[in-house]
Amino acid sequence: MSESPLPSSADTDGRPPLKGLFNRLGPGVITGAADDDPSGIATYSQAGAQTGFGLLWTIVLTWPMMVAVQSVSARIGRVTGHGLAANMVQVFPRPVVSLLVALLFIANTINIGADLSAMGAAARLVVGGNQHLFTLGFAVFSLLAVVFLPYSRYVGVLRWLTFSLFAYVGVVFAAHIDWRAVAMGALVPRFALSGESLTLIVAIFGTTISPYLFFWQSSQEVEDEEADPDAGPLLERPEQAGRELNRIGWETWLGMGASNLIAFFIILTTAVTLHATGHTDIQTTEQAAAALRPIAGDWAFALFSLGIIGTGLLAVPILAGSVAYAVGEVRGWPTGLERAPREAAWFYGVIGVAILLGVAVDLSPLDPIKALFWSAVVNGVITVPIMAALMIVASRKALMGQFVATTAQCLLGWTTTAVMAVAAVAMLFTM
Repeated sequence: MSESPLPSSADTDGRPPLKGLFNRLGPGVITGAADDDPSGIATYSQAGAQTGFGLLWTIVLTWPMMVAVQSVSARIGRVTGHGLAANMVQVFPRPVVSLLVALLFIANTINIGADLSAMGAAARLVVGGNQHLFTLGFAVFSLLAVVFLPYSRYVGVLRWLTFSLFAYVGVVFAAHIDWRAVAMGALVPRFALSGESLTLIVAIFGTTISPYLFFWQSSQEVEDEEADPDAGPLLERPEQAGRELNRIGWETWLGMGASNLIAFFIILTTAVTLHATGHTDIQTTEQAAAALRPIAGDWAFALFSLGIIGTGLLAVPILAGSVAYAVGEVRGWPTGLERAPREAAWFYGVIGVAILLGVAVDLSPLDPIKALFWSAVVNGVITVPIMAALMIVASRKALMGQFVATTAQCLLGWTTTAVMAVAAVAMLFTM
């Protein structure tokens, strides 16, 4: 029960410790990396441009909140052997769950479209050409990768894509930073009680604690368990609980920590470049990149494009996959990225529809930066009922047995739900 999830001095297959650890990084780390998708980059950039260091505290605040909610999501999948939506159907009336899944589908489709559009705009910045063709190309590539690459191989690609996020750390070494002001912004919550300020806070909460991440991490725990012939749901294999729940714990802390570290540096970067030079409102993708240029130089274009394209390729399949899991589980369809397309045709069909509908967002007149920001706001609102349902499921002994959410997880999870609910209501009243 108490076996450590960390590799010993040499794994049983002879791999060195670091490599063994890297190869064992799964749903928690990939979910954290996907959280810094183009929508997150745009929202954090807007926060840094508008407020400087003023909203860095939101990133510090949301780290333990993210860990609590995501570890609960993973726990549900690993304990029961079923995804989040399948468990919700056991607790709530099917029409209620269907409504929550419909909200997820709408939010994810908007997010997919905004991500794809931003990827196309970023590619045009670097090489020129037609933005819509780039967008379509990224959409087709994402769809083909999800459909024809088994998850066990695709996850290896996702691991490497996470390294593109660390490009944002580099800018701080090229600019003068008032670290005392950074510390104040990170540790002292300050914000105006205005519609604009509260909308920005809701967007940060929504892009950091997004509902699609709940469904994805829960389902990927199921995928990983089914791919291991020696594993099983913890309800059936309780002797594995110590190792697996330990792994979920440290992996989620690590993944969400890396995610929020990058978010912190994105706000910091735009604060010392955009905000410091008077660019307080990012209206277009080109403006965001051009405003970085005086300090970061020509490298700003590569930085901006690498972040948008790399994280977009990571996030689009996860956005589409999470809603396919949710719809498939509610409808009782075969689901799973390890399944061949003919074995889960409806599951892959939902993925295709979500991505293709997302392409339609690219044809709208809304600039990618604005679309990305408002998709984060939508997520910040719909996360509240989905998170409440998640916490209720995790506390049901009839489903979770002896592995119900811990007291700390419940306290942090419900606190997170309450904080996001208050922020969303306050935003609506002040807009």
